[in-house]
Amino acid sequence: MESKLLDHDIQLFINNNIGKNISQLALQKNPFENIEWITILNQIEAKTKAKEKLPTWFSTALIIYPTKISVEQTSSEKTAAYKTSLIHGSSLIDLTGGFGVDDYHFSKKIKDVAHCEINIELSQIAKHNFSQLNCNSITCYPGDSNDTLKNINKEWDWIYIDPSRRNDAKGKVFMLKDCLPNVPENLDFYFQKSNSILIKTAPLLDITAGLSELKCVKNIHIIALENEVKELLWELHKEYSGATTIKSVNLTKNEIEKFDFIWNDNSQIATYSEPQKYLYEANSSIMKSGGFDAVSAFYKVNKLHKHSHLYTSTEQIPFPGRTFHIRKSFPYSKNEMKIQLENKKANITTRNFPDTVEKIRKKWNIKDGGDAYCFFTIDENNDKIVLLCDKI
Repeated sequence: MESKLLDHDIQLFINNNIGKNISQLALQKNPFENIEWITILNQIEAKTKAKEKLPTWFSTALIIYPTKISVEQTSSEKTAAYKTSLIHGSSLIDLTGGFGVDDYHFSKKIKDVAHCEINIELSQIAKHNFSQLNCNSITCYPGDSNDTLKNINKEWDWIYIDPSRRNDAKGKVFMLKDCLPNVPENLDFYFQKSNSILIKTAPLLDITAGLSELKCVKNIHIIALENEVKELLWELHKEYSGATTIKSVNLTKNEIEKFDFIWNDNSQIATYSEPQKYLYEANSSIMKSGGFDAVSAFYKVNKLHKHSHLYTSTEQIPFPGRTFHIRKSFPYSKNEMKIQLENKKANITTRNFPDTVEKIRKKWNIKDGGDAYCFFTIDENNDKIVLLCDKI
């Protein structure tokens, strides 16, 4: 840990340059002789990134940041708070502690939290920051987390793991066995130490692939923040052998959109129709979940096509995603496009459509923006159609 960063004048300089262009700052002369210029620049860049993502850290004095990439890869405080709502009990061990955002939030609910981190410097940074945050219930263990788990002779209420992809796994299909720690390989060992395991993975991990590598998966939480999927949470309980529930969650400024369904439940049958009065586009967490038929069945809305994943109804309903009023539905043809959209302004979305948004804009000279929302898709008769809508 770079203790020189805690110098008053250096901290003042960092705070006075939050949000500044790092490339331009790099051209300046280092005003401090006792510390490398790149170290200060890294702090400015990382703290700037933390302003929105980690407001508690940003607003606390004398916090030390790791690299900007580490800050980018860590959980946001909003997703960390959601994770905390899933756990219970009195003890938790985090095998991949990192910057410590999740553990800070866990400690608000769990009185005994262990932060394991194989990177010694990052472990020291996290320990220092926990002290600055007046967080005294977290114990930091530098070194290999499996060794720590073996050496601490106790059973934990929860094990938390955020495995990272190995460098030699780039370009391959994302599998848990390609990550560190190798969760599938160590799962039986983990269950000797705890009955409950929570695993965080990147959205890139395919749900079917993950289920093929794991066991005892009770719930999979798909977490989106402002309609951007940020992480998958795999909730494992020892001896559990029932069905897996998919919990899609979209955290917005005003509410939490939730939709749950049972994975591979063939009783959920979708209904289909031509476009009606209202159009619905599911949020990104539902799109990641693949529960398209379950949405149709639960909300009693009709799909336009098996692969379009757009829904319609005659009466407006509360829906986890975007809702539109269909102003006009017409075939995708030269004559109709010339009349309705050529040389006009519109927001364009394609769903199960052969042409890209860019190709459509160029072909018909449609500018981006305005109040009109156009969906290019295929209906239940496999005909290409355009839905001209107003957003509600």
